[in-house]
Amino acid sequence: MSNRPSCISALRQALALSISLAMMSGTIAFMISAQSVEATKAVAQKTRAAQLSEEQRILHVLNRLGFGARPGDVERVKAMGLANYINQQLKPSEIADATIEAKLKDKNLPTLAMTTAELYEKYPQPGQLLRQLDRKGNLPEGLAVARDNRLKSAGEAAPGANKTDPPPPQKPEALPPVEMRSAPLPAAPANRSGSPADPNPQNNDAYRKAIRDYYLQNGLQPPQRITGELQASRILRAVYSERQLQEVMVDFWTNHFNVFAGKGADRWLLTSYDRDTIRPNAMGKFETLLKATAESPAMLFYLDNFQSVSPSAPLGNGGLRRLPPGGPQAERDPILAMLRDGQRRAQQGGRSPNNAEPGPNQPRPQANANRQKRGINENYARELMELHTLGVDGGYTQKDVQEVARCFTGWTIFAPRAAGAAAAALMGDRARENAGKFYFAPRMHDDGEKTVLGHKIPAGGGINDGLMVLDILAHQPATARFIAAKLARHFVADNPPAALIDRAAAAFTKSDGDISETLRAIFFSPEFNSPEAYRAKIKRPFELAISAVRTLGAETNGGPQLHQWIARMGEPLYGFQTPNGYSDLAENWVNTGALLERLNFGLALASNRIPGTRVNLRQFVADVPREANQAKVIDRFLNVLVAGEVSAQTKETLLKQLNEEIILAPPQRVSDQAVAEMTGSPDGPRQKLQRPGAQAMITDPVTKIVGLILGTPEFQRQ
Repeated sequence: MSNRPSCISALRQALALSISLAMMSGTIAFMISAQSVEATKAVAQKTRAAQLSEEQRILHVLNRLGFGARPGDVERVKAMGLANYINQQLKPSEIADATIEAKLKDKNLPTLAMTTAELYEKYPQPGQLLRQLDRKGNLPEGLAVARDNRLKSAGEAAPGANKTDPPPPQKPEALPPVEMRSAPLPAAPANRSGSPADPNPQNNDAYRKAIRDYYLQNGLQPPQRITGELQASRILRAVYSERQLQEVMVDFWTNHFNVFAGKGADRWLLTSYDRDTIRPNAMGKFETLLKATAESPAMLFYLDNFQSVSPSAPLGNGGLRRLPPGGPQAERDPILAMLRDGQRRAQQGGRSPNNAEPGPNQPRPQANANRQKRGINENYARELMELHTLGVDGGYTQKDVQEVARCFTGWTIFAPRAAGAAAAALMGDRARENAGKFYFAPRMHDDGEKTVLGHKIPAGGGINDGLMVLDILAHQPATARFIAAKLARHFVADNPPAALIDRAAAAFTKSDGDISETLRAIFFSPEFNSPEAYRAKIKRPFELAISAVRTLGAETNGGPQLHQWIARMGEPLYGFQTPNGYSDLAENWVNTGALLERLNFGLALASNRIPGTRVNLRQFVADVPREANQAKVIDRFLNVLVAGEVSAQTKETLLKQLNEEIILAPPQRVSDQAVAEMTGSPDGPRQKLQRPGAQAMITDPVTKIVGLILGTPEFQRQ
């Protein structure tokens, strides 16, 4: 909210939206106007005149090391001692967490415990499944007829009509990068073929019904459920887990090592990425986490390294001999088989470090933006140094990028897409258990000598080439400073003091990259505990939604309706398309549309209009007589939600708004299909979003009070 001219401009846009949003825009005004910013600063300056009180320090820790204080948390931390609480959070494995385990079990999220091979088999993509069954001559007649009618109505030739092969796979529409300053997503095409409209929509309905019936008959589920259950687990853990810092760090590293769910096989690979890569290593040694992400099939697929092949890799029969027995290597090398079939183009994407860095308002280029004929792919090598370790100013060159890419040739995935797994299983042939796993293919590897950042990597090293690169990068001073700066920015301030970064980097180096020890240096620093850091960070949408649920003691199932609200506010989990992940700076989260959605979310939550999530506001005012004046009720909820710390202008505006009509405005228009693709809705793209009507009136005064307080600048900060 520091950019005052843009804030005033945003206000003008908000006021011009429509008459139906007049009252809502009036509420927005005190959030984004220059006067409100000054009033908020005045409250902060008053706080800074003295040191933080004990209760403020506790709230600060609960907001930064976790997702906000639940009812009773402040008293609980006060009883055990703040330092003891921080030390406890730094050792999550020692914290009993039975509540969240019971919640996850109760919500029946089976995909969380399934292997990637099992996910391939039980949650197939319909188009891929049909093509595999058709090729094997096992496509049921009714399903074939429904498919052919749908293709004919869309103007496409049915399989077998003047063709010898079925049509090529239809790729889902690519979603644009989700940036807070970007325009709303465009409406999705009416059908997968990209046709503007289906002249015979009944054929599409019949096709969907045939698919649905076939899935039910054969015990299959739509693949959207995989992402939907993973998103639900993230929400549930953030709301209910006692290991709050662990969940904050899972969120941090998932964003740092970003993978986009909408890219090909990553929908099936992300479950293992969360469970086996990020979560176990979020508080350990950075080098261990770095190695885990390098070997993660989700990362290998997302940044195309699974296709990176040495130009000298053997072709023909010599390249197709079976690998040594044991594990995935007992199977035919899938990449060399691909090369034999003439598909030798590997994706070479992104920009060169020599090119200009995109500006703050520009999305990063997609990882597969360009192509080249050579087999080595530089995508992972570039992002490994720029985004994962050294930083853009970390001292590497384009030559280093090329050498690192050579080191990671042969780091690939066994059966990366496993398109035939479900079809094979339906015919009695179980999917191979190694499908979707990492393995090193020696014959794809460039085994020559390399030099990375001045370190010579001898020829003949095989998989050790990549491991040496990870070791070199993990121990670079630039990496220590880059990670320290990013952690300080996340936990302290958008522009953290240089002295704090220096100390955190020193702790990182001294502890050999121990994440917990680096965090300890930050949490016990004078900068973290300073009045200047108190409420200095703007909550991102995920943080805002979870903190609201926790602070009100609400119950949630973590379902798609809550996640869709997080997506509308701009941060769908696993929905950022480019490798840099969501921004951690306030300026990227402040615009008219985003603030309107935040207000709408607060009103929807307070009025119990989010299916699967329920609040009981009366519990907070049970001892307040119903005839009590509104100011007393406002004071009670200001104490509950923001510890009573609001500007006089905020309080005055709240009182005024209670005497006006409050309309729960419909969210910004985002196509049902686009949001369902981003959120991984269990019911797939056809599910209707839970949208409040345009005339959804909020009449209950308690609901009004809570919804409006959730939209205040004070609650938006942490």
